[in-house]
Amino acid sequence: MKKENPIMRIWEMGQSQRGPLIFSIICAVCGVILGLLPYFAAARIIVGLLNGDQVFSDYARWLLLGMVGYLGRTLLYNLALSISHKATFSILKTIRQQILEKLPRLPLGTMIDMPSGKTKQIIVDMVESTETTLAHLMPEMTANVGGPLLILICLFVLDWRMALLSLVSLPVGMVFMMTVMGAYTRDYAGAVKTTQEMNGTIVEYIHGIEVIKTFNQGQRSYGKLVEKIRANAAYYYNWMKRSQFGMCMAFSIAPATLITILPAGWLFYQGGSLTAENYITIIILSMGIAGPLLAAMNFVDTLAQVGTTVEAVDELLRAEEQYHGETRAVLSGHDVTLSHVTFGYHEDRNVLKDVSLTLREGETTALVGPSGSGKSTIAKLIAGFWDGKEGVISIGGADVRTIPLDQLYEQVAFVSQDNYLFDESVLENIRMGRSSATDREVEQAAKAAGCDAFIRRLEQGYNTEVGSGGTHLSGGERQRIAIARAMLKDAPIVILDEATAYIDPENEAILQRAIAKLVRGKTVIVIAHRLSTIRNADQIVVVEDGRIAGTGTHAQLRESCPLYEKMWQAHMGVKEGETA
Repeated sequence: MKKENPIMRIWEMGQSQRGPLIFSIICAVCGVILGLLPYFAAARIIVGLLNGDQVFSDYARWLLLGMVGYLGRTLLYNLALSISHKATFSILKTIRQQILEKLPRLPLGTMIDMPSGKTKQIIVDMVESTETTLAHLMPEMTANVGGPLLILICLFVLDWRMALLSLVSLPVGMVFMMTVMGAYTRDYAGAVKTTQEMNGTIVEYIHGIEVIKTFNQGQRSYGKLVEKIRANAAYYYNWMKRSQFGMCMAFSIAPATLITILPAGWLFYQGGSLTAENYITIIILSMGIAGPLLAAMNFVDTLAQVGTTVEAVDELLRAEEQYHGETRAVLSGHDVTLSHVTFGYHEDRNVLKDVSLTLREGETTALVGPSGSGKSTIAKLIAGFWDGKEGVISIGGADVRTIPLDQLYEQVAFVSQDNYLFDESVLENIRMGRSSATDREVEQAAKAAGCDAFIRRLEQGYNTEVGSGGTHLSGGERQRIAIARAMLKDAPIVILDEATAYIDPENEAILQRAIAKLVRGKTVIVIAHRLSTIRNADQIVVVEDGRIAGTGTHAQLRESCPLYEKMWQAHMGVKEGETA
């Protein structure tokens, strides 16, 4: 698939600002035209001086014309920049709004799997980094390209021979420039790669400093860090060293138009085919050709960055959306049925393969199996994290793809081993389960979840800030607050994904009682690795390699499912080892 030009893509996204951007270009063009007047004024003044003209009034009008041209160019250029900056900030705002409007329409699973740092980097940092390029590209690129073009037209009007001679040094300089820019894409990609490797090593070193110190691996880890930093510095050093000769030659030769203009012009003047006035005017004008064009080359680097940003933004904006309609579905109970469901996160690999299963209301169904077998995927499909590509998942007889997402989310309370807490008070984190709940209802849910006592022992009780991600609390405390949040939601379908993973034995009994209250009379799906916690489930489903390997009670599966019996024996062996 052919890549879309990043500037054209931004032009498309910033449709509302096309008028101001076009006006900024017009201002820049007019500024370029006025910017030529000082050249002509200077030429006239020099010719007058050479001819011995001593009448000040003859010079005054040219001085005034030059001043008008200079001031007009300055004012129009600044006006163009002002307009383009305002338009650019509006475009960046539009892009951010489009991303923020898009995110809620993406599958919940996609959002959970997307690193928050990456999302923040795209929305804040990467979008912001395009401001300088976009704000300056339109007026400055117009001036840098339009100015030399107008000068060249004037040179052809004055003398076509001199116009052609003024271009001799430019292509020679550009040849040297292309020796550097020809490999720019490859060199830039290498720079990005080596910088990412260095940054990854720095983050790994910082995050693993505790383990590094504990196991006395400081010298080895620090050596790896130094190696990556030196590799990054060496890459940039070698890149700049390779580029130095070509860039120096380009910036030396391209502006040297006088190499051809001075001798050739003198010969034409001596031969009578070129007037002194035109000769001097051509000399002055020719010196304004190469500089702006070389300045335009500075945008190559920033355009590459814009291309990277646009690609990242488009990855979000063009991602597949999850849409379930807006008409509320009529549910006949809360039985959950999976019929021939096949699903994969990637097109080339299916995680679930032709899964058919019924989970009855008022019963507890446990999903067990080896890691990576597809247990959590089944639970997340039921909760609406993704939509299955093949087969049907229904709740109360309605296909989940026809149930509006807000209604679907109302039906399910999902409690996992890594529930997220917001950087707010304990009270507000529990209230996330039902935003309309009163403080009293929140406290009742906390009591039912067995966490009221430890909350009241916190410095500010229910008003204690938990920190980003709940970092001020232990894993077990975070888990109990998540259970309280689910109890407050009171959804008819409850999914527990290793809900007691972080709970110590002392508090596990409290939490199990809380969970018993939470799931009473509901459709319950439990994912567990400790088989002893689900042996009394109404139904146990054994999942192996994305398929259902067995279904039944604990006793039935020990007789009929070799995999379950093997897992049970292994689990009991571990428990006996713990007891011993």
